[in-house]
Amino acid sequence: MSFAHPWLLLLLLAVPVIAWLKGRRGQQAAFLYSSVQLVKGIIGFNRSAAGFILPKLRWLALILLLIGLARPQRYEGETQIRATGIDIVVAVDLSKSMAAEDFEVNGQRVNRLEIAKAVLEDFIDRRPGDRIGLVAFAGRAYIASPMTLDHAFLLQNLERLNMNSIEDGTAIGSGLSASLNRLRELDSKSKIVILMTDGQNNSGKIPPLTAAEAAESIGIKVYTIGVGTRGMAPMPYTDVFGQRRYQMVQVNIDEETLKAIADRTGGQYYRADNTETLLKIYDEIDQLEKTEIEVKKYVQYAELFPWFVLPGLGLLLLEILLAHTIWRRLP
Repeated sequence: MSFAHPWLLLLLLAVPVIAWLKGRRGQQAAFLYSSVQLVKGIIGFNRSAAGFILPKLRWLALILLLIGLARPQRYEGETQIRATGIDIVVAVDLSKSMAAEDFEVNGQRVNRLEIAKAVLEDFIDRRPGDRIGLVAFAGRAYIASPMTLDHAFLLQNLERLNMNSIEDGTAIGSGLSASLNRLRELDSKSKIVILMTDGQNNSGKIPPLTAAEAAESIGIKVYTIGVGTRGMAPMPYTDVFGQRRYQMVQVNIDEETLKAIADRTGGQYYRADNTETLLKIYDEIDQLEKTEIEVKKYVQYAELFPWFVLPGLGLLLLEILLAHTIWRRLP
């Protein structure tokens, strides 16, 4: 057991001193007489237990409260986790075209964003030792989650991604640049960006290949994934009667630019035109080289002060209750 504020325990040294000084003064008289001769004939006095017990309750309560103020704690020890030394940022396209439902899960149509999130969630679960961050982009890019080993927090932020959070468009260069900014200051063995998009760069002020040059200069690999079937894809819409309908739209993925980004940075380009292919892509990326490093993770202290403060308050209330009821003294 340790104490968060051990210096407060020094106050305990003052308790016996104060008790001794108070004892020298003696007990306060219940009745005052001008002369002892007035009570000389009275016999059979019995010393009350109140004069012995009540002060003891008060001093014990004071001691318990002082110990509680010092915040006693039980150290739970520490655990060690193995981290891979790989930092990963996943950049996810949130443009309106990601609503196309050209993927299937268990025979049901699923849009591109939902399948991308589901596969990414599985990928995150399989890499518990990686620091992973999220960047979302459409007409512009923003940080959806900082770099973290807390994957529960990461998955919460992933779940919140939707296609209505930012203006429409496909700013591939901005998404890649925002991802690089998350990684460039980190000291790690390997830094990787996984960029998923289903379109062509048509927004933002940073050209994709300019961002690729920056990635190459700071040693960051970029794996690019083109999401969507080839040719035409079913896009849902609601008709004038409120019914859900589909219309076929042309799929336009700038594969040439995505390949150039991957080649320039030492990564690889993938085309995910169905659920099985997308799963295999993440399986392949999951085989990246891992360099293990040891990270210490300390468990929180267990606070023990309630075990002292609550009994202390209880004794203090008991002393007050007894002093004003069965052991009440006349003034």
